[in-house]
Amino acid sequence: MTPHVIEPDPQAGAAVKAADRAHVFHSWSAQGLIDPLAVAGAEGSYFWDYDGNRYLDFTSGLVYTNIGYQHPRVVAAIQEQAAKLTTFAPAFAIDVRSEAARLIAERTPGDLDKIFFTNGGAEAVENAVRMARLHTGRTKVLSAYRSYHGATSTAINLTGDPRRWASDNGSAGVVRFWAPFLYRSPFYATTEAEESARALQHLEDTIAFEGPATIAAIILETVPGTAGIMTPPPGYLAGVREICDKYGIVFVLDEVMAGFGRTGKWFAAEHFDVVPDLMTFAKGVNSGYVPLGGVAINAEIAATFDKRPYPGGLTYSGHPLACAAAVATIQVMEDEKVVENAAHIGESVLGPGLRELAERHPSVGEVRGMGVFWALDLVKNRETREPLVPYNAAGEANAPMAAFGAAAKKNGLWPFVNMNRTHAVPACNVTEAEAKEGLAALDAALTVADEHTA
Repeated sequence: MTPHVIEPDPQAGAAVKAADRAHVFHSWSAQGLIDPLAVAGAEGSYFWDYDGNRYLDFTSGLVYTNIGYQHPRVVAAIQEQAAKLTTFAPAFAIDVRSEAARLIAERTPGDLDKIFFTNGGAEAVENAVRMARLHTGRTKVLSAYRSYHGATSTAINLTGDPRRWASDNGSAGVVRFWAPFLYRSPFYATTEAEESARALQHLEDTIAFEGPATIAAIILETVPGTAGIMTPPPGYLAGVREICDKYGIVFVLDEVMAGFGRTGKWFAAEHFDVVPDLMTFAKGVNSGYVPLGGVAINAEIAATFDKRPYPGGLTYSGHPLACAAAVATIQVMEDEKVVENAAHIGESVLGPGLRELAERHPSVGEVRGMGVFWALDLVKNRETREPLVPYNAAGEANAPMAAFGAAAKKNGLWPFVNMNRTHAVPACNVTEAEAKEGLAALDAALTVADEHTA
């Protein structure tokens, strides 16, 4: 792809910024303390501002532009679908919706062959939990402390009509447990085998004390994303599968971030040879070009609703433009071997390159990940593993990470920064040259983080 010619237009950028600050209410933000960058355009692995600054995006948006920005085949597919049938209600059979469901079902593991479409990952999780509760007749759901499953919560319980009744549980019934994370083990483990065994025992103990007959589902991110990209140790997910089978609990894997090539497989579950009962997806299914998410459902749970109506739905479920983008994205990923590229970049460039950075920078406590899904755990002291900034730090307490982020941007890299970590999560079709460019920028920025080590 020929690099886009950037023509600075600061006046236009100022107008965009002014309108944003006047009218846009931003998520997760103190509105008076933010200064959002005005973006002029994006292409492939890069985006640029109105001042002519170009950034290599090591965030993939919010870890969703798996085929990069403005892929011409996906853009064309959206345009063609818009000319044919822009939108249609979800109760009808629409060719592009059916094709998107077929292509997704072909790639999900096991018998996850029915697809319920949503507009994003949080709605996918909400509906997966609802399906599990209705299927089992139980209420409680177990989730891990270090996890993120979306920002919606009790919208259905605020609803006033009968569609609320089957799910009228509020936010009650959520129980949390510790998932494995050897680097900061809550189980005082020293090996992956110990961490896995002790985490599984802890989970089964939690189930025993909560009451197995009260638990509808266990939900886990296959590889936790925003919480730190902690790849589960060998045997853990298989052990959770066994526990779920033992107690009749629905096993839900959240692949919203880890799915569609991010880990070097179509779905991260393939790395661990495990098949959940329900799997949520979004983000990479169409690189976020048009909002789309969903739940992949196994035969047993789908059969629960053969004669019994499923009490859930969305106006834009399976939106034709979103489904057209998904069909084109999956075809692009197949034709251009994007999943294979993600695996190659992880094994040959990012993995070795990040580990080499860790050898030279005292601020890097641990490197972990796979594919194009990596995290650097930044620390004050490698021996004590004290995080570079306190948990959930803000303001002055977060100054070391803020300085690191500013240094990365100065070097032309837009970094993913969360708490004491930076994540290396470029597009799945990132080139070797682009990945090495990102590593060089991280190298320079880490010298700033090193200044805050002891």
